[in-house]
Amino acid sequence: MAVLSVQNLDMEFGERTLFSGVSFEVGERDKIGFIGSNATGKTTLFKLITGELEPTLGGVYPGKNIKIGYLEQHACAGSQKTVYDEMESVFEPLMKKEKRLEELADLIEAGHGDIDALIAEQNRLHTEFEDEGGLTYKSRTRSALTGLGFSESDFSLPCSLLSGGQRSKLALGKLLLSAPDLLLLDEPTNHIDLTSLEWLENFINDYRGSAVIISHDRYFLDKVTTKTMLLENGRIEMFNGGYSRFLEQKTERDEIERRHYERQMDEVHRLEGIIEQQRRWRHFITADSKQKMLDKKLAEIDAPDRSSKTLGFSFGEVEPTGNEVLNVRGLSKSFGSKHLFSGVEFQIRRSDRAFLLGPNGCGKTTLLKILIGKEKADSGSYLFGAGVQVGYFDQTLSSLNNNNTVLDEIWNLHRDFTEARVRTLLGQFLFCADDVFKKIETLSGGEKARLSLLKLMLSGANVLLLDEPTNHLDIPSREALELALLDFGGTMLVVSHDRYFINKLSTRVLSIGMNGAESFEGGYDDYAAKIAEQSAEKPKAAKTMGKGGEDYKRRKERESELRRTITAIKKCEERINELDGLIAKTNEEMSTPEAAADYARVMELTETLGKLNDEQTELMMQWEELENRKAQLDGEK
Repeated sequence: MAVLSVQNLDMEFGERTLFSGVSFEVGERDKIGFIGSNATGKTTLFKLITGELEPTLGGVYPGKNIKIGYLEQHACAGSQKTVYDEMESVFEPLMKKEKRLEELADLIEAGHGDIDALIAEQNRLHTEFEDEGGLTYKSRTRSALTGLGFSESDFSLPCSLLSGGQRSKLALGKLLLSAPDLLLLDEPTNHIDLTSLEWLENFINDYRGSAVIISHDRYFLDKVTTKTMLLENGRIEMFNGGYSRFLEQKTERDEIERRHYERQMDEVHRLEGIIEQQRRWRHFITADSKQKMLDKKLAEIDAPDRSSKTLGFSFGEVEPTGNEVLNVRGLSKSFGSKHLFSGVEFQIRRSDRAFLLGPNGCGKTTLLKILIGKEKADSGSYLFGAGVQVGYFDQTLSSLNNNNTVLDEIWNLHRDFTEARVRTLLGQFLFCADDVFKKIETLSGGEKARLSLLKLMLSGANVLLLDEPTNHLDIPSREALELALLDFGGTMLVVSHDRYFINKLSTRVLSIGMNGAESFEGGYDDYAAKIAEQSAEKPKAAKTMGKGGEDYKRRKERESELRRTITAIKKCEERINELDGLIAKTNEEMSTPEAAADYARVMELTETLGKLNDEQTELMMQWEELENRKAQLDGEK
């Protein structure tokens, strides 16, 4: 059953068509990742779904009695309540019932009124209160607050004292606890540290409703989504699986379309050659006949869409440093009574790509500012090695002059460049035509981030200190930045919450705490596995040796379930392998000249390939669930 149906939706703003012919459905318990470049209309589509905006054409049709929840960015801005009371206000109907139950208990105890009627009302209300989760609403409130990073001392703070990021987290928590049938989440991972991200992932995975999630956090999307919806060039496409699976499918699909287009164009060139030859031979009737054939062929050809602009750049060659790039000894920092860190020590060597991780507020950004001289440490020292030229990316983008135009921001720093060269460089960072004359104060966060990256690229720095460089960037821009940094010949020290980005680049993770820094080799997954290993309980429960009673019965049940699970895994693996062969065979047939000459056959094979890939995706998800269950059963031995 569809929770939401969107049919033939068009949206225009003046002469600009944002999207057209958009149709899709959200099913029960669907978790859909909604992706696309910045400014393509994702948030606008959410506002059409909620009724905040009206479409130019088409309709949005929620299912019967479906409650839709949308994260309001400033939901708690004017509240005078405490943090705890604001979060708990989601359960106001339950709180009213709880208060009435207390009143009824007092009346019955005092013997006032019609006791039988009061008892009947009490029984009815108590049943409703329990069925609606009244016994757990207080614990759910506390769980959401602590899960989203609020400490016990924060519970009593007035909402008016919260930062913008904290208010956003509070609004997110309220939305999640309100438990709508369909969640619309717009960048829910903003302002959230890694610990809170894991809580949010678990919450969404356990959530019984449906969700559509706009996010540029690819790791998060892989963790929580079962489908991916792409908005590109004004059209919607739906793919099975999370972001990584979507990327595989889209790459494969684009390659098939490219090869098919090339084969069609080969045929076009062949016909053009024949027509030219026939005209030279003055066989005009034959030439005209072939021209009609060519015109028909050209009308049928659908060229792959390459209109989407993507960021593309390289840091180029940089001067080498010595082996020892940075030596940090015993750094400590506090702001008044707020202690950030102490005794931080680490070394950075040439070609390191080190990432600073730690909870929000632990001082990661402050540490970078100490290293560039914008803050002073309370104690300790640091020393950069020989030949080091530092480049700094500030997550607040404060290095930009808001009074400048985009063109002047670069040209003022590089007066030896011609205007043509500056505009070419800006074009690489997606500032085209009149965009270069925009005032910086009018730019979006993503545009400012791209301009800051261009300045960093032109700095010639061989050591990069990057503070949340992927903030504000859409997924294509993040991927372009990853490629540029992988090709960078220098050294990096990076603060980031982007786990996908960390896994792609990191050679070492430095975990910052109040009492120092701990080093872990590898990326985020390596770091997380090591932390989990350290946190695991050492003692294991003694195995039950006896064969009597409940222990024996439970062991037999577990062994039976384990055998069934192993059998199911084998069947999954056999079918997955079989599908691998069918997919390879289908791809092979699509590459033959015979298929290339038969457009209908190519479309038929493309449809078959899509079905095979969909089945394989479902089986892979099923296999993963079975493997997880097998691991649980093995751990209970």
